[in-house]
Amino acid sequence: MIERTLILAKPDAVQRGLIGELIQRFERMGFWVCGAKMLTPDEKLLSLHYADDPAWKKSVGAKTRASMKAKGIEMSETDEEIGARIRKWNMECLKGPVMAIVFQGPHVVEAGRKIVGNTEPRQAAMGTIRGDFSIDSYALADKEKRVIRNLVHASGSVDEAEREIALWFKKDETHQYTKQDYKVIYGVTN
Repeated sequence: MIERTLILAKPDAVQRGLIGELIQRFERMGFWVCGAKMLTPDEKLLSLHYADDPAWKKSVGAKTRASMKAKGIEMSETDEEIGARIRKWNMECLKGPVMAIVFQGPHVVEAGRKIVGNTEPRQAAMGTIRGDFSIDSYALADKEKRVIRNLVHASGSVDEAEREIALWFKKDETHQYTKQDYKVIYGVTN
């Protein structure tokens, strides 16, 4: 079962020179690059990547409200307003040079999420990209009124990956092939 996933080295990873490290970690797991490009996303691409979805905004807003309430902080905004603010911060976080990479391989979406680690770098396990290269936290981000800086975006599901790949890449910018080591590792004969 070969899948594809979108991995974005965010501007903080690009500026720190971590693109090669990111690619190396995926390749060491047996995944292969089938598309890559560096770009500075425009407002249109960012607004499509972080779609203006009322259900998403309400969900993210509700999670944020619950998290803040657990810290003893009451929020006066509606869940949708909180979600809209987070969407805006997410879009701002990608304003800058981004390396967009499509990886391919078996279970690459699930494994990709494990390779990058927990969304909050402070909680990410050592050995993950976020756990090894960042210590940012929700507390710092909340204090500075910004999105968490966590170096990388990884698609959350196969459907999300295909939707995102179609946004970031034209059809002729990705390539379908099977690496020879895949054949060796998994005993594939064709």
